[in-house]
Amino acid sequence: MGDDLFLRTYGNTHRAVTKVGLIGFGTVGKSVARILLDSCEQQVDLVSICNRNVDRKRVDWVPERVIWTSNFDDILRSEAEIVVELIGGTDPATDLVRKALEHGKSVVTANKQIIAHSGSALTEIAFKNDCRILFEAAVGGVIPVIRGVQEGLTGDNLTRIHGLLNGTCNYILTRMENGEINFDEALSEAQQLGFAEADPAADIDGDDAQAKIAILSAIGLGCPLILESIPTATIRGVDTIDFVYARRLHCTIRQVSRAERSRADGSTISASVQLMLVPNGSPLARAEGSQNVVVVDGERSGETAFSGFGAGGDPTAVAIVSDVIAISRNDSRMANWPNRTPSRSAQTDFDSAHYIRLVVMDRPGIISELARVFATHDINIDSLLQEPGWSKKELPFVITLERCNTSSVRDALSEIQRFDFHAREPFWMPILTRGET
Repeated sequence: MGDDLFLRTYGNTHRAVTKVGLIGFGTVGKSVARILLDSCEQQVDLVSICNRNVDRKRVDWVPERVIWTSNFDDILRSEAEIVVELIGGTDPATDLVRKALEHGKSVVTANKQIIAHSGSALTEIAFKNDCRILFEAAVGGVIPVIRGVQEGLTGDNLTRIHGLLNGTCNYILTRMENGEINFDEALSEAQQLGFAEADPAADIDGDDAQAKIAILSAIGLGCPLILESIPTATIRGVDTIDFVYARRLHCTIRQVSRAERSRADGSTISASVQLMLVPNGSPLARAEGSQNVVVVDGERSGETAFSGFGAGGDPTAVAIVSDVIAISRNDSRMANWPNRTPSRSAQTDFDSAHYIRLVVMDRPGIISELARVFATHDINIDSLLQEPGWSKKELPFVITLERCNTSSVRDALSEIQRFDFHAREPFWMPILTRGET
């Protein structure tokens, strides 16, 4: 085989080695380091590791040639051409990433918060300094959804993105469904297995998924959103009885993040993170454990689903290292953040069917009172479900509503909550209907 043909077939095997500096040596950072050190990919080399109290982080499987430091400025002064940021949060991570880019060093990060808050500004800095910022691991762990949207679907006009973006929540909900255990038991189990933090609020209350759907809205729909304008709902209120009723409705329960263009006005984006009743035939219903699923709708391509594991050190590390290798190979790809499009507030209304579970102290007239409130708000009741065998002092039953606006349901529920027959606070979630799954 001639030299020219060899190079065209296998590429240039004598490319200069790209040097990498790693900031953060926790679970994901260790996985990244192992892959970089053990990989057969010979074009990247880990040269430095930065972490607070670095002496307690040292491990014997990192070669002596790798420099350990607690001072980020050492990374800036080092020969590292790519900085991998894995410390999380916005402070000081945003400043560290900005400084790296200003020094002409490309950045790879899994930090969804800094991208959701500052993606536009950081991307602009990268362009000005002839370097790159990639963040595939910030959304969906190992799932190549950002690359898929920007490369595989770039020829289409995307109209909707929705999915399961938090592996912790999906683990808890599938364990409640399959193991028939309550929320607290499922959460404790997730914490023991390392899927949930000691303080799980960011996951189960929707903050983590909120940042991810904001990124997907910007990258996929071309509409950056003000993060705080995307409403979130906790999964804490779900009960084992809800899975009983879900099965009767041929559905399951998932935390669904969604962003979609208004049919009337393509520039308006509705977005939310909330529990939803999901039909069993949906790709979202089939995701088990810590799996993530993202479904993208295009005008011409229809539905495209991406799935994989979105939690854990190794899956996240694979996505990070893939971005590192892309930069080392001089891949011209860079996340196409819509810099000239100002961030806007998300609209919070969706048209959908709805599920409402009430637990009441039974007495005559409850259904008629509920029907009157729904009628006042122009909401039609679709069905009434009641499982037998429950005490009249704490009687659960479910009302499903025909397709209507979520704001109308919220208004109706605010009235319903004032009735004196409640044994527990009403529980509500939209139903992901046909055409949305």
